[in-house]
Amino acid sequence: METSSKKYNKWIVILSIAIPLVVAILFGVKIDAKLPIFLPPIYATINALTSILLIVAVWAIKNGKVNLHEKLMKTAIVFSVLFLVLYVLYHMTSDSTKFRGEGFLKTVYFVVLISHIVLSIVVIPFVLITYVRAITNNIELHKKIARFTFPLWLYVAITGVIVYIMISPYYLK
Repeated sequence: METSSKKYNKWIVILSIAIPLVVAILFGVKIDAKLPIFLPPIYATINALTSILLIVAVWAIKNGKVNLHEKLMKTAIVFSVLFLVLYVLYHMTSDSTKFRGEGFLKTVYFVVLISHIVLSIVVIPFVLITYVRAITNNIELHKKIARFTFPLWLYVAITGVIVYIMISPYYLK
């Protein structure tokens, strides 16, 4: 089992480095285009749905529903990728919105935002390793890392929604 998951290690490292780098580079690219829809509420909804999928997936596995768990987790990964694509697309076509709150609320916003950004990078290898351990049927090691991956990923998904809610009054102003 260890050998079958080792062949994925190179891809885990490459993707864990490449995804944040590509996102950072694409943030510097501005496309002069008007999107036909306003993306922030859509990708915030995707984050909310991802949170629900993660919670239901944990419930499913704790209740012996392995196939349901697998489908939910694959869907959560697809949703996370979709979120990332839409998020980058929005930032390539729109100026960043500045948070205009003050005092304690501003501190809360930036703590949530910075922890969200940092952990969204940190969670990438955790998700990939957890997924590889599942698809290579290395279930004991999958369980061990999933205990860390789940709360990290859930935090990132939930704080994505919180950031959206906190900044939403300042969109388009």
